[in-house]
Order: sequence, then structure tokens, then C-alpha cells
Amino acid sequence: MRPCASLNAEPGQISAWLQAVAAGDQRAFRRLYQATAPKLMALLIRILGTEEAAEDALQDAFVKIWQKAGSFAPERGSGLTWMLTVARYQALDMMRRRRPMGSIDDASAETSAALAERAALQPENREETMQTLARIQDYLGDLPRDQRRALMLAYFRGMPYRELAQRLRVPEATIKTWVRRGLARLRERLKERP
Repeated sequence: MRPCASLNAEPGQISAWLQAVAAGDQRAFRRLYQATAPKLMALLIRILGTEEAAEDALQDAFVKIWQKAGSFAPERGSGLTWMLTVARYQALDMMRRRRPMGSIDDASAETSAALAERAALQPENREETMQTLARIQDYLGDLPRDQRRALMLAYFRGMPYRELAQRLRVPEATIKTWVRRGLARLRERLKERP
């Protein structure tokens, strides 16, 4: 299902449609799709790199949105932000299925996903956001391998410290140290001028 031209909708309207979708309203779902699919599609193309993969991820994301609309909480953020997050996770899941876990050392794919999501969420500061996040991506490449792997698995894959420790075959305290040091180093580098 290819997204058509975007239907203009206020953030409050998107939240209202999501709440109606949670109650099973198919008409609200159709309007929600028309209003948001182009934005989600643009994000997915930036993450996945091809329109074909993005279309697959978009379809799966909207299935999840239909199924999980009841978990959307307007007091925690906008409906569009929630939907972009669902789409981003769908794209990351798709990327994980396409390549083996051992390739986590290549941070660029997942940091690109974060860059695309942040730019989509902050269009007014897009240029500045993209520059800052591109610097973060470069700095990740400068980190020692262990710190980079720990950060990537913890933050971009959401892996808990205990699971990380098992996967990397080191004590949990070591994982925490790597993550803490990696974040501290990134913070220091970000304070520097580009």
C-alpha cells in the first residue's frame, strides 16, 4: 500500500484518531494513514535506503499501530512522535533480520536511523540536528571497540546490561563501565567545536 499525498492534520487530531483507532474505528485509521503515511515513509526510506524495504516496513508499522493504538498515551508525547517511534523500531527489526548480529561493529546503519528520526521530529532545526547527530556518528567510530559495541547494543538495540554481559562474555559491571566511559567521551567531544 503506497502512501498518498498527506492529509493536513493538527497534532491533536492525530492523537484523537489514535484514540479512535484504539476503539476499533476503521474510518479513523484510514484518515490517520492518509495524514501520516508520507512522513513515516520518508523516515523509513532514510533508515532502510530503498523504497521497497520502506514500503514493507510501513505496512508492518501500520499493523502494529492498529494493534497497539491503545498503548498510546497523549500525556507522554504527540501521536506523530509515537507513530514515528513505532516505524523506527519496525525498520530496526527489519535491519536486524537482514544481517547477522555479529556486524554490530558497523555503527553507521543504526546511527543513521537515529539521525533520520531526530530530523523528522525536529524539522525546524533539521540542519543543526543533522550536523550534531552526524558528529555523534563520527565520534562513535572513534570510541574503543568495546565501548562502541556496548553503547550500540544498549542504546540502539535496547539490550539490557545483563543480556549485554552474556552476549559479550564480560561481567555486568564491565558493561556499565564501558557504557559510562563511552557516554562521557561522547559528551566531551560534543563540547568541542566541530
